[in-house]
Amino acid sequence: MVSNTDEDELWNLVGFLRISSTRYKTLEALVTEYLIPSDIVKRTNLKPAQVSLALHDLKEKKLIKCMNEKAKKGRIYHATSLGKESFKMVNDYLMNDKNDP
Repeated sequence: MVSNTDEDELWNLVGFLRISSTRYKTLEALVTEYLIPSDIVKRTNLKPAQVSLALHDLKEKKLIKCMNEKAKKGRIYHATSLGKESFKMVNDYLMNDKNDP
């Protein structure tokens, strides 16, 4: 069961993702795969600078994790459990929004 504080934080993260399609697309790419930034750019059609900023923002909120933090190049990123849960909530929110008249 999710506590009220945890639920409030999750909804804050849903809003954080909803207001930025760049963050949403970046997280979407990382929910099921381990990717380097150039792969994210290819899959999302975002610019490298956009992906870089999104990775920074998502990492700061603990929605993604860098798997090889000490690497200078070829850093590999993946969604955390919190990131996956937040992403699922965003999609559920979007589906409910589409079903409302």
